[in-house]
Amino acid sequence: MRFLSATVAPVESRSVGYLSTEDVARLLNLDPSTLRRWRTARPPQGPPFIRLSPRLVMYEARDVRQWLADHRVDPAQDA
Repeated sequence: MRFLSATVAPVESRSVGYLSTEDVARLLNLDPSTLRRWRTARPPQGPPFIRLSPRLVMYEARDVRQWLADHRVDPAQDA
């Protein structure tokens, strides 16, 4: 029985651009509990995430980069 279509590659964390909660926390210089709190907030906060199971959450690297870009403040543009 095949579960993945031909267009969907198996998830291998580092090779396809997925990050764990700990990876994103390290990147953002946050405690992983901050990301967990953001995910459970109503409405959810922080970068988009993928919940694979109740205990396994992954972040797509491009989503994290886009979230950071969306939150960028350029003081020169506000002047």
